[in-house]
Order: sequence, then C-alpha cells, then structure tokens
Amino acid sequence: MKPIVIGIAGGTASGKTTIAKKLFDATSSYGTVAWIKHDDYYLDLSHLDLEDRKKTNFDHPNSYDSNLLVEHLRQLKRGESIKKPTYDFVEHNRAKTVEVIKPANVIILEGIMIFAVPEILSELDIKIFVETPDDIRFIRRLKRDIEKRGRSLESVVNQYLGTVRPMHLQFVEPSKKFADLIVPEGGHNEVAIDILVTKIFKLMS
Repeated sequence: MKPIVIGIAGGTASGKTTIAKKLFDATSSYGTVAWIKHDDYYLDLSHLDLEDRKKTNFDHPNSYDSNLLVEHLRQLKRGESIKKPTYDFVEHNRAKTVEVIKPANVIILEGIMIFAVPEILSELDIKIFVETPDDIRFIRRLKRDIEKRGRSLESVVNQYLGTVRPMHLQFVEPSKKFADLIVPEGGHNEVAIDILVTKIFKLMS
C-alpha cells in the first residue's frame, strides 16, 4: 500500500505538534507511523560561529534543506529507510546525530513552511493548517524558547519582531490556501481530530 503523507502546517507555536501527536497515537495501533519535523532539516551552519548563527533568518524557506526532505519522503514512499538529520536549538545548528526512520503506512510531516515550498507540497496527500491567534502563539513561543531552548526574553522578542512575524505574513499565512482542512483552537479541536482519523483509516483500508 502506498504510504499516506499528512502535512501539518501553521504558524510558530500554533499547536502543530499537538495535532501530530494525537494523529500519531490514534493511527499507530492500526499501522506503522513515521513522524518527521521540517525543523530537523535546517541547513548545517557549522561554518559559522555561534554568534553569526544566531543572526540567521531561520524563518525563511531557504533556511531549510528541503531538497533533502523531499528525497527522504520519496525514499520512504519507495519502502526505503532514511537517516533523518536532527537539530540542536541551543546551538542553532544541525546536530551530529541522525535518526533512522523506517518505511511506514502513515507519514506525518509538520513544519511552518511545508505548504510554502512547492516541492514539499506536491508530496502531501492530506494538508492540515493549524490556526491559532497571534497573541497566543507568541506567548507559547516565548515560554518555550526561554524554558526549553535557553533563550533570553530580549532575544525571543527581537527574533519574533525581526523575522518570525514578517516571514509568517509573507510565507506561512498565504500558504493556508493550500490546506484541505483548517483546524482552529490550536490543536485542541477534538472534532477535527476525529474527522482526520476517520479519513486516514478510510485511505488505509
């Protein structure tokens, strides 16, 4: 059976991971599921020192190695395993470790830019956009980056105003038009989850 590729897009801290986890949990008992994050495909910036890496615009489509991601999706569809890169958000750089992802019946891909890159968009069978108010997304990002990524309040605010918000308006928000389903309430909409799970099971049967 050809794998089903589900793309989950939306702004930063919109609830993409919440939906991805719920779909992963709901479908894993009926078949194999692979979960991939576009963020792990940020370009390797080892040639730059930490301070220069911090100045990089990580919210532009060109900051990702999307060609590698597309090739990995196609490999999984062909029944081949991949060696997925991982990312270190503290060091602002690709980590040295890789994660082996085996072929699966369902492939869940999440990321803010996955609908904004045509080559990725064409690989998706189901496209979900998570829509959450900007103020809630900012508060969530602020809390996450300070608590989990060692960022300062000033650095989070500066990045949000300097690149996150402008790139969201330029790339992420317009890409919503490609979605098959727009999910409000930041990933906590249980009705939408039930509809998605039903659709996935139908495609798997």
